[in-house]
Amino acid sequence: MFVVHNPRTVILGASIVLQLGTVPGWLLVENLASYFLFYCAHWQTYVCGTLKFGKLDVTEGQLVVIFVCMLTTLFGPGIWTYELPVVHIELKLVPIYAMFMGAALMLKEAFHVIFMQGGVGKNGSTVAGTSTIFPVFPIMSVVVLAVIIQQKSPSMVFENHPCVYLLAFGLLSAKITNRLVVAHMTKSEMDFWDTGLIGPGALFLNQYFNCWLDEHLVLWFCLIWVLFDLLRYSTVVCQEICEHLRIYCFVITSRPPLSKDSSNNGASSS
Repeated sequence: MFVVHNPRTVILGASIVLQLGTVPGWLLVENLASYFLFYCAHWQTYVCGTLKFGKLDVTEGQLVVIFVCMLTTLFGPGIWTYELPVVHIELKLVPIYAMFMGAALMLKEAFHVIFMQGGVGKNGSTVAGTSTIFPVFPIMSVVVLAVIIQQKSPSMVFENHPCVYLLAFGLLSAKITNRLVVAHMTKSEMDFWDTGLIGPGALFLNQYFNCWLDEHLVLWFCLIWVLFDLLRYSTVVCQEICEHLRIYCFVITSRPPLSKDSSNNGASSS
């Protein structure tokens, strides 16, 4: 379960290699776009019941990141500040533009399945028999909060702590993606509310009340809370799976005891 957040760290690492901290706007857009794209892959699965891979997908994206890291190793990080003739843009922006071209193709395929083909459930619904459009709202809550907080921050909390900021929202998007995966596997409804939103919500409310608390401290609280919430959720889901299947998970001395309600599908910790 916990490995779902891996693409977030890959994109963040690529952003550091490309020195996108000098262009905070592109840094935020690139990372939020990667969160949304990864979520869309599982959203499509939730609708059609089958995990599909496009011609340009996660594997190709990781190969691009590997290529970027190799170029940096061979020529040094300064290569990305080189200005291309004629077009007069820094080389660091070329992978970004390429990413958006690939993202457009991925979204075209995913949205075709979600909105045009419909789901495998009754009347074109999802595997859980719910609306095919509703899953967009949980991930959009993450994206919208990330943009609003970055834009409204008087202390420029994102510009001063970009890695902490992106890790916090990346882990939150990982939690929500995990919930979507579980919803698909168990054919259950995807809820809008997530306890991980308490972290960004604290940042938002702090700004609303004119930053009564230091924004940087609230940001660290947000990161710690979201990390704790993801670990807690992953633990509960693993325990429920073990109890249902009567298997072991890091326990070799005794079988896990059956709880009174072992079929929550992780809902009790969402």
